[in-house]
Amino acid sequence: MPDPSRLSRMDRSIITLLHGPDQPGIVARVAGWIHQHGGNVLHADQHLDRQENIFFQRVEWNPQISRDLRSEADAFSSFAHQDLGMNVRIALSEDRPKIALMVSRADHCFHDLVLRVRSGEWNATITGILSNHHEMRSASEGYGLDYLYLPVTQDSKKAVEEEQLAWLKSQGVELVILARYMQVLSSDFLDRVGCPVINIHHSFLPSFAGAKPYHQAYRRGVKLIGATAHYVTEDLDEGPIIEQDVTRVSHRHGPGELIEKGRDLEKLVLSRAVRRHLQNRVLDYGNKTVVFD
Repeated sequence: MPDPSRLSRMDRSIITLLHGPDQPGIVARVAGWIHQHGGNVLHADQHLDRQENIFFQRVEWNPQISRDLRSEADAFSSFAHQDLGMNVRIALSEDRPKIALMVSRADHCFHDLVLRVRSGEWNATITGILSNHHEMRSASEGYGLDYLYLPVTQDSKKAVEEEQLAWLKSQGVELVILARYMQVLSSDFLDRVGCPVINIHHSFLPSFAGAKPYHQAYRRGVKLIGATAHYVTEDLDEGPIIEQDVTRVSHRHGPGELIEKGRDLEKLVLSRAVRRHLQNRVLDYGNKTVVFD
């Protein structure tokens, strides 16, 4: 009969994301270190940006000797940084990141994300909802989620962001998701938030950035509309893109129908991006991303 303690160890893994200047033998040396420490590689993928000469790798392995995943992860991080000159990001399979959602009035992405977490689809916790409107308070409280309502005006924006930052820090939030939060975050907020921020924009960027992209698309007479999930930077709608998708439309679709069709895309694209981020499959560099399968 299998040893239950061994089975529990086999369910636990370390995930590392590496990137840095390319050099011969990186893959072999990474695999060799894991093998020397008794690990079993579960998944490995790599990419080389030949224009920039930057090497990227995602490796997941199961430590079959060490019971202390964090210590082994720290040891690997030191090896990869000092011996290989790599930038290193480490995650453990048992990590349960804390998420905060920022919303305004549209609720389709909000409900989709909450239900995915509640169903156990993602190994994460939603700590609460931040909003500049009242509309989703009852739904949030129905899910048992804290709801921080802070209306934003031009005069109050700085003070509101201070309150939002204080709340995010107090909750230990590790990922902020703008689930159709219709406010532009200041560069000061982004500098101080201390974690990634993912946004869903309701167009196929770089087309139709800014406000009312479906109305822009209707006026332009496009035959495809899309949605884009990206990391937020101080440049509006220009952060590194994680996921995109499109759907066909025609001259028969008015702005309201474009919005209706687009909502399905927004949910799908945002959920894909969040899933890949939570699975530690995304490396951003420059203004691009490498998204591992």
